[in-house]
Amino acid sequence: MSEQHDSNLVPDENFEQMLASSFDFSYSPPRRGEIREATILQIDEREIIVDLGAKQDGIVPSQDLDRMEDNFRESLEAGASIPVYVINPRDQNDNLIVSINMGLQRYDWEKARELLSSQDPVDVKVSGYNKGGALVRWNRLEGFIPSSHLVSANMALDRREAMSELIGSTLSVKVIEVDQDRRRLIFSEREAQKEWRAKRKQKLLAELSVGDVVNGVVTGLRDFGAFVNIGGADGLIHVSELAWHRVDHPRDILSIGDKIEVYVLNLDRETNRIALSRKRLLSDPWDEAQYRYHEGQLVEGQVTNVVDFGAFVALGDGLEGLLHLSEMGDGALKEPYSYVQKGDQLSLRISHLEPEKRRVGFTQRWGTEVGDENDEQDGDTDGKEEFDEGDDVVDSIDAAADDSPENPDGSSLDEAD
Repeated sequence: MSEQHDSNLVPDENFEQMLASSFDFSYSPPRRGEIREATILQIDEREIIVDLGAKQDGIVPSQDLDRMEDNFRESLEAGASIPVYVINPRDQNDNLIVSINMGLQRYDWEKARELLSSQDPVDVKVSGYNKGGALVRWNRLEGFIPSSHLVSANMALDRREAMSELIGSTLSVKVIEVDQDRRRLIFSEREAQKEWRAKRKQKLLAELSVGDVVNGVVTGLRDFGAFVNIGGADGLIHVSELAWHRVDHPRDILSIGDKIEVYVLNLDRETNRIALSRKRLLSDPWDEAQYRYHEGQLVEGQVTNVVDFGAFVALGDGLEGLLHLSEMGDGALKEPYSYVQKGDQLSLRISHLEPEKRRVGFTQRWGTEVGDENDEQDGDTDGKEEFDEGDDVVDSIDAAADDSPENPDGSSLDEAD
């Protein structure tokens, strides 16, 4: 009885296996947004038929064909394997609509991730803009450059006008963010320019020599000096190398955009620093001082700095000296700030001249009118003692300046990087 029962179970088990085998449980229907590998079955003028392992063949519509580059479209042939993107698993006519262009974007996303890792620069084309930055196209992907990462935009113009000028232009950029799920691809022109400038600077350092004279454009002004672009890379003119006279701030004699000649003062190829000089191309006023000037001579000068003990004044050729507080006006002033200000033009007489020590002192107590008959010897005795006191202060300032960490030997060039 049991043997008969067991024999009756065999057909039932076989039936269940046969029923299960008739269904392919590994099959997954196409889903919108999915990328699948497909085989080209047929190429027509207005559509392409592909097999992507579904219950029905996929159709690549004419709109997708129109977006293809001519060379790529002509290279397609039946039997070729190609990725496709599922646009619509079932349209109103029950067709499975797919896109080859969007399928190929998978390779672009993979390349974008590689570029994010390698940081190699690529070219993109500006297609538009919004309030946040520039819209760009790279291969088959849409990307974005934030305004803070744009370099080519002419911000001297109205923002909308500046961004409009970029449309259609090609920019060299680096990939800084890739998020395929959110279709987010961010580029930076600033980062690409930074690397380009670094390479350009290395090339310039290899070509330049100390003592070369080159043309440049002022690109930045800081308290410690001026940055000058000399062919794709910036060098620094330390404030002490701007002129022979004392310069309080570079903006006093230079403006951004000025075209100037500069002297290559120092090259540091290990740190990629270029130290420049402007004053080395100007005549040293002290070389001719003993022939051009004498004590008692009436001169015109400009106040370059005001300190507690007087004012520093520069003559037209850059010769700079001290007008001591005791030599201002009638010599009875208690402080100089209410009497003179930086930039004032003054008529003075030279009270003391020492070219060998690069010193000159001025006075207003001897008379500053042409034809003044004041006795110069009286001037020598009236202000000499106070002037010597001023010289001592100048010596202290000069010594402090020599010990400054921002020397023109390039030690303050960190800001240039």
